[in-house]
This record gives sequence, structure tokens and C-alpha cells, in this order.
Amino acid sequence: MNNLITLNKISKSFYTNKKIQVLNKINLKLHKGKIYSIVGPSGSGKSTLLNILSMIDKPSSGSLSIGKQNINFNRSYDNDIIRAEKIGIVYQQNNLLPDFTAVENVYLARLAIDNNKKKAFETAKKIIIKMGLSKRLNHYPSELSGGELQRIAIARALINEPQIILADEPTGNLDQSTAKEVIKILHKTRNPNRLIIYATHNRLFADLADCKLEIINGKIRTINARSKKSKI
Repeated sequence: MNNLITLNKISKSFYTNKKIQVLNKINLKLHKGKIYSIVGPSGSGKSTLLNILSMIDKPSSGSLSIGKQNINFNRSYDNDIIRAEKIGIVYQQNNLLPDFTAVENVYLARLAIDNNKKKAFETAKKIIIKMGLSKRLNHYPSELSGGELQRIAIARALINEPQIILADEPTGNLDQSTAKEVIKILHKTRNPNRLIIYATHNRLFADLADCKLEIINGKIRTINARSKKSKI
């Protein structure tokens, strides 16, 4: 069985003056070794779906399984541990801590799974160097370019060797050239035991995935054929 994530009848509603149905009974199986893109108009539920997958938000109804484990959204502490050990998250706004250097931002994420500070620091250095940022280890976020910030954010997401990487519009604030470099790096993190999912408005980047997930009117449609013509 190659399923890593299973969604069963996942729905999500928000209430303001009226009920807004964002996701409507979504059934989906996501497989190890694959890269998925999520597309859809603004407000269609891309971020909502990613937040449910990361257990940051909980569905109004339905169930989520990661591996063989059925997620109980009311057990916040347990879910924090699962997230720290199994999930790396990359945001459109990189969410780096402004008062910490690049290496410190990455290193701190490693401390979520144990308190081995020496190992965390050495691992953070290695992964940042792999990102091509050996000269930026001790720079603060304010001293980094947009592309460098996102590479540090990806390094932070990778430090715990997660099975799942979730990226919410990771290139949304970048120029096209820099965005291509970030997507290349994201794709290079693929391995047979890892699942990568990213939301994007960019058609080229969406078509690079093995499978495209399109959200329209709360429903999801899968487009399985990767475009052979799509290249960065």
C-alpha cells in the first residue's frame, strides 16, 4: 500500500452572516513518492485543505489518516508531535523569526523533536549549505533576498526529514526567475518515501507535478497526466 494520506468525506464550512461551504465531502488518496499541485481560484479552499492536512485547522466533518494513523483533531498535543516528526511546511510568507539568523531559524525547528542542540546546529548548517547558502548562515532575514528567504524556509521544512512537505503558494511573492529556482529546489527534495504537495496559481508550476488537484466549488478533481512539455 503506497497511500500516505487518506481523506474521507472531508468538509469545511465557515460561518459569518451565513454558512460558507469551502470544502465539500472530499475523498482523496495521496501517495508516497509523488508530487501534487493544488490549483483553483482565490478563495477556492487551497489553503484550507493544506491547513487540514497539516492539522493546523480541523474539518467540519470527515476524517484524515496519515499512514495507518487516524487523526483525532481534538488531540492537539499528539498532533503537534506528528506534525513535528512527519510534516514540513513552507508558507508564502516565509514566517522566519526576524531576530534569529538563517541557521538559527532552521536549527530551532530541529529542537521540536529532541533537545540535542549540537546535532540540530550541525544538521541545520549542512542543509543550508546544500541549499547553496553557505555564505548566508549567519545573516538575518532582513539581510536576505526573497529567494534566499524561501530557500531557508524550505531548509527549515526539511530538517526533520519529513515524509510530507506542504507548501502554500511558496513562490507567490517572488519574481518569475526566482520562483523557478525555488520550485526546482522543492522538486529536488523528492524521494520514494516522501509526499510533496504545493498550492500555486502558476500554470507552469502546476503542470510540473505528477498529479494536479483542482478545487472548484468545494469539490476536487484530479488530473493525473504530468505534462511532458512542462519544464522549468
